[in-house]
Amino acid sequence: MAAGENAQTLTTRQGHPLTNNQNTRTIGNRGPATLENYQFIEKISHFDRERVPERVVHARGAGAHGVFEAYGKVGDEPIEKYTRAKLFNTPGKETPVFVRFSTVGHGGHSPETLRDPRGFAVKFYTEDGNWDLVGNNLKVFFIRDAMKFPDLIHSQKPDPVHNRQTGERIFDFISNTPEAMHMVSFLFSPWGIPANYRQMQGSGVNTYKWVNAAGEAVLVKYHWEPQQGIKNLTASEAEAIQAKNFNHATQDLFENIEKGNFPKWELRVQIMSDDEHPELDFDPLDDTKIWPEDQFPHLPVGMMTLNKNPENYFAEVEQSAFGTGVLVDGLDFSDDKMLQGRTFSYSDTQRYRVGTNYLQLPINAPKKHVATNQRDGQMAYHVDSAPGQNNHINYEPSSLNGLKEAPRTAPDHMPQYNGRLMRESIDRTNNFKQAGERYRLHEDWERDDLINNMVGALADANRTVSDKMVELCTNCDADWGRRLAEGLQAARAGKSAEGGNQYNESRGSEAVAEAEEMAHDAKPY
Repeated sequence: MAAGENAQTLTTRQGHPLTNNQNTRTIGNRGPATLENYQFIEKISHFDRERVPERVVHARGAGAHGVFEAYGKVGDEPIEKYTRAKLFNTPGKETPVFVRFSTVGHGGHSPETLRDPRGFAVKFYTEDGNWDLVGNNLKVFFIRDAMKFPDLIHSQKPDPVHNRQTGERIFDFISNTPEAMHMVSFLFSPWGIPANYRQMQGSGVNTYKWVNAAGEAVLVKYHWEPQQGIKNLTASEAEAIQAKNFNHATQDLFENIEKGNFPKWELRVQIMSDDEHPELDFDPLDDTKIWPEDQFPHLPVGMMTLNKNPENYFAEVEQSAFGTGVLVDGLDFSDDKMLQGRTFSYSDTQRYRVGTNYLQLPINAPKKHVATNQRDGQMAYHVDSAPGQNNHINYEPSSLNGLKEAPRTAPDHMPQYNGRLMRESIDRTNNFKQAGERYRLHEDWERDDLINNMVGALADANRTVSDKMVELCTNCDADWGRRLAEGLQAARAGKSAEGGNQYNESRGSEAVAEAEEMAHDAKPY
């Protein structure tokens, strides 16, 4: 061992001791991240390859085709003021889309009633190529630095020894990750179990940029608002549905589209000037926060309608591949550290899971001209060459009739940076304020369900973990902490912990015994 190490010292696979496993290396603590983040790239690229061939996250999915119709404005203003992206610029312009809904942490054949964020990924087949808007149904996330993403998902996955999910694992992670409390306020309430895919919101979660024809940028957040309304389930309601049908959300989406009851979502954006906004008590790039709607209103930009079911689930839904880095001209990245980590990870995952030529599959291919110098690789379907191109030339530049760069039609957005390269958390963490506000905004029945679900998940957890969670909940709202503490005390005194869910060890043990007691004898054959 190196000096200062012991048997529990965390290292990379190269044996390098890790002194900071919380933050990627960035210019200033807000970002952007830099490419030489070896520790992060080693960690996330290994994580992307942990499952063969099922997705590590978002494995269970359903999908449909449709169309996005632009309003030609953002709210009441000309959209060209903020972005030169062509799909938005003309009233009534239609862009084909494919949407994949999913659960996040569970396997490909898991019940659709489990407590989990839901993925909401939209592929726009625009005239300038594909744009993937990859998000969730909830507007916030657990963590704000991509360095922690493998740890988060590992805590939600089954124990590597006995292969069961436990409340202790997820809350052990959360109790040491206070920025996750805003997500907890949603996930363990009825918002953690949407009734179906048609009646749930969508969000890009991360902060992006819009860039106009002058190369000027603003920060944006994306929101999908279902025109069918929003419906969620309590744990007991979800259990009743699961007893009868664990594919209910997939069936609901497919049958409604088949009957012509096409679901619709309005795309709305929030816009903020691209600077640090010291007047706010949070960092606008922090994906664990919601931008206040009274200060940054939701401005409608278009309507999406899903009107066609897949013809083959595997070819279209399973092999569809999304990435946060898939942007068209007029859309750009912000310095959000979580977004930049996702941008590497998502496309890297698809190259591993589907193959290096995954973009040649019909569901992923843009519906426009494609010409590249990329060749070969597993399962190459065709060559991305142009008509009349000299096929001997698979490089650029060349004077021998190879591919040429596209003409520049607008200036690049060129943000300026002046900061030290460092590994640090952001300055304005403010981990508890919005979580407490969400708790108080919940209706009484939603707060009841939140407490019951947390008690059910924490009743058998190590006291160190449950005590930390009581402390964090109290920091968010005194009533939240008090009710959780009282619920845990009652559960440990032998009273029934209500609100069963996949993390409830007590109810899980009861089910094990009940399965044997209720079972019917059978003769050997």
